[in-house]
Amino acid sequence: MRLSLCACALAICAGPLAAGQKTYAGEEAAALRCANTMAFTAVALESSGRISTLEKEVMLDITVRILVDHVSGTWRQKKAALRIVRDRRDVFETLDDFRRFANQCLLQFPIN
Repeated sequence: MRLSLCACALAICAGPLAAGQKTYAGEEAAALRCANTMAFTAVALESSGRISTLEKEVMLDITVRILVDHVSGTWRQKKAALRIVRDRRDVFETLDDFRRFANQCLLQFPIN
């Protein structure tokens, strides 16, 4: 089963798109959700002492590679989209996504 957000496109703004704004859907939206899940979980686990700073950095590097390799647009657009994904999920939903989808994310969005 592929992680998909087809029914839930990520719009950078409400209403008409302004110059420089971008809408993500399908595979790119799923890649954004995976990247957000990896980054959020890395920071949460390191903050709680469950992983080392080095392990957190590896997970954050994976996040960046997913964004570089699987999401189009500028860094500004990608960061804005990540904020939207982050704000749509609470802490428990994001950690649950990690537990359920982390392996699938790496298979669906390879980083090498």
